[in-house]
Amino acid sequence: MSTLAHTMMTAARSSDSGLAGPGDLDRYPYAEAPSTERVGPAAWEAAEPELGRVGRRASGSRGRGLHGQLVQQLGQMIVSGDLGADRPLVPEEIGQRFEVSRTVVRESLRVLEAKGLVSARPNVGTRVRPVSDWNLLDPDIIEWRAYGPQRDDQRRELSELRWTIEPLAARLAAGHGRDDIQQRLGDMVEIMGHAMGQGDALTYARADAEFHTLLIQVAGNRMLEHLHGIVSAALQVSGGPVTGCDRPTEASLTHHLRIVDSLAAGDGAGAEAAMRQLLTVHPEVERVVPAPREH
Repeated sequence: MSTLAHTMMTAARSSDSGLAGPGDLDRYPYAEAPSTERVGPAAWEAAEPELGRVGRRASGSRGRGLHGQLVQQLGQMIVSGDLGADRPLVPEEIGQRFEVSRTVVRESLRVLEAKGLVSARPNVGTRVRPVSDWNLLDPDIIEWRAYGPQRDDQRRELSELRWTIEPLAARLAAGHGRDDIQQRLGDMVEIMGHAMGQGDALTYARADAEFHTLLIQVAGNRMLEHLHGIVSAALQVSGGPVTGCDRPTEASLTHHLRIVDSLAAGDGAGAEAAMRQLLTVHPEVERVVPAPREH
């Protein structure tokens, strides 16, 4: 195994982190909404008070302490519908409920605003925005939807997007041969094979995610490259239709190797076909390849 592969296997077991800065979103004070507009008790009065018990991975908020955990908690509540659209969010109430400072609340609301989940307006305060305003391509929102009431729709939509994005990326990547990328793709497949033999699902999943990210990045299409977060999020959302990427098997490794070999040979059609086979749902699952919608 190459040095890169060995390094990848070691690094894959450690946690990654990193939350992109929300930018300059401090346009309005997060003022309390008029009390006359509040109807009924706050939804978080029934929520889990201990933020540390939020166990699911949040790609943008993991490893960020109370701030990141509050982003995840509130985000999940909004996406699940526990905090309905146009509902006022009062920073003081949030701070008291989750026992965090006003600064933590303000920073968390800014992140949620950047994701399109909430909006802040002068003399109105902060309110939950309707689904039509959400950034549905945000990796955190993808995950929150995948674990909420919209889980079936989210997984179907992710499957359809991957079916559209990745075969094209594989075809394009065959025309942008780079020895270093070819080596890294091969290393990822080698890691996946070793991890499968060891029963190490975590290392397998992370090497698989790296494989698909590299493939999109080498496709030579900058707009397509910006969509790699969708694929990464899809690979980390469990359940739903099972593809060759979701279940470690010899067939899955074979399809990954076929993609690598086709790229090395400059065979765009072969790479695309291998990717389509990889993304095809296993026959024991009722729903297979995304079907065309009827109009």
